[in-house]
Amino acid sequence: MSDAPVIRRALISVSDKTGLADLGRGLAGLGITILSTGGTARALAAAGVAVTEVADHTGFPELLDGRVKTLHPMIHGGILARRDASADQAALAAHGIAAIDLVVVNLYPFEATVASGAGRAHCIENIDIGGPALLRSAAKNHRFVTVVCDPADYDELVRTLAARGGATDLALRQRLAAKAYAATAAYDAAIATWFAAEEGERLPERVILAGRRREVLRYGENPHQEAAFYLAGAARPGVATAEQVQGKALSYNNLNDTDAACELVAEFRDRPAVAIIKHANPCGVAEADTLVAAYGKALACDPVSAFGGVIALNRPLDGATAAEIAKLFTEVIIAPGAETAALAALASKPNLRLLLIEELPDPAAPGLVLRALAGGFLVQTRDGVMAGELEVVTRRAPSAAELADLRFAFAVAKHVKSNAIVYVKDGATVGIGAGQMSRVDAARIAAAKAREVAAAAAARPPATIGSVVASDAFFPFADGVLAAAEAGARAVIQPGGSVRDDEVIAAADRAGLAMVFTGIRHFRH
Repeated sequence: MSDAPVIRRALISVSDKTGLADLGRGLAGLGITILSTGGTARALAAAGVAVTEVADHTGFPELLDGRVKTLHPMIHGGILARRDASADQAALAAHGIAAIDLVVVNLYPFEATVASGAGRAHCIENIDIGGPALLRSAAKNHRFVTVVCDPADYDELVRTLAARGGATDLALRQRLAAKAYAATAAYDAAIATWFAAEEGERLPERVILAGRRREVLRYGENPHQEAAFYLAGAARPGVATAEQVQGKALSYNNLNDTDAACELVAEFRDRPAVAIIKHANPCGVAEADTLVAAYGKALACDPVSAFGGVIALNRPLDGATAAEIAKLFTEVIIAPGAETAALAALASKPNLRLLLIEELPDPAAPGLVLRALAGGFLVQTRDGVMAGELEVVTRRAPSAAELADLRFAFAVAKHVKSNAIVYVKDGATVGIGAGQMSRVDAARIAAAKAREVAAAAAARPPATIGSVVASDAFFPFADGVLAAAEAGARAVIQPGGSVRDDEVIAAADRAGLAMVFTGIRHFRH
């Protein structure tokens, strides 16, 4: 039997009352009897919809402050009975159970309750039991029963019923059943995640992933790959919470790069800062007294790579900065707000995506990072640690100005793909070496880029002269430190911990470098 019979009886029990009145009136207008519970029944009655309380239908009152309402054979028997099985139909007749052909249910707002900061007991009370059971029963019997868990599907349901004489088609029932199972799975995932957090388990025995698709993307990293953007868990400020106020649709690569840019610029709070990202790596980062000055310093690091990049700011975008950015082809800008003058300055760039967020993400906030592997995935806590006490290991200690640049450089290195080397001068990157298999190659590439920029700008010395340098992990040999010294660096920040630390320190002393150890590594792969 591929098509369900005409729907004659519906059970409606919803926490989210969106569209409920119109749904009730639409079903009633088709002659469908409506069963309901508690607040849903009252809302339907208030809308002028005739409704039968579930307790009247079952002949059994609600129990335990409403914890037990629909968990009854008169309900689940009516849902689960196979319409083409004579034994099932005989059982219904023997026990006086009426068939239920439509189930409309959405669940207690457990995630919203947790997000509100409610206490443990209140969160427990907002774990729905009857709702998931109803959805699963109806979805299992979708050959005959229609199940709806999302108010967004109400209009299609009523239209279909009206067009098909009060029945639904199998394709719709299958799609809605799949949606119901996904809803209950996500609901249980949220509960399991909360319980693990309550028990202090950051890496529980089972990690259950659940996301809601926000949008289907044109393609993935490459045109032959399919992709979509999903939202999961509590929304971390950034691309998941951003409002796009201008520009064409974001691509997979846009989203990935924008996330990287936003996370990087959020490291800097004390002064206006700008980060320019290309292929998830920074090609320029700077702080200054004004946003427009910070942008100019960030762009100067590598203006060639910045073409077609993503720009993140830690202050609301102002008109002067927007006017400067508009001179360069830029894919995306993300900022905590924008002035009217900035919007006007970018209006002539209709393809440029402008994303606005209410706040920057907290770099130190706890969270998990996932990466897919063949047959599984890796899970780790977010790298939210930054350098605290610095250990001076060379004869010369860095000056106050060098110390400030060293900390800035190390914060940037945290966001550069390993092996990472970052040269900084006066609060701005002046050379970045990313993703190299050899640390000394990263140091040399960064210096070479700085020389190219200096030559292109007809500047005399490259900006690495008088700079400081950061390494995301220890120098395994002295060659990387010597390459930095040859580039003109005057101070070094690195985690330390190599078996050859003594050789590296000695080489730094011979070169007149100041060097500090952080004891913290920032690999990023």
